[in-house]
Amino acid sequence: MNLRRIPYTQQTPVPVIYKGYSLGDGFKADFIVQSSLVLELKAIDSIAKVHVAQLINYLKLLKIKTGYILNFNTAQLKSGIKRISI
Repeated sequence: MNLRRIPYTQQTPVPVIYKGYSLGDGFKADFIVQSSLVLELKAIDSIAKVHVAQLINYLKLLKIKTGYILNFNTAQLKSGIKRISI
């Protein structure tokens, strides 16, 4: 992303707010690209419901609509990509 000059942040703290109260930074998103896309990187056997739930939580807390889970533990990367939109 640096080579293409695409703005992103890495290991971005995700603030947790419950009923109007800040509970601090409970999570860290792997990458946030152009303030409009969350990328979660994994090296796992398969993408499970817990990974999807994690990304959905990040999207809701960050008020971002789209995210991807990229699983690098696959024979072909395209089979390890999961898109989530809320």
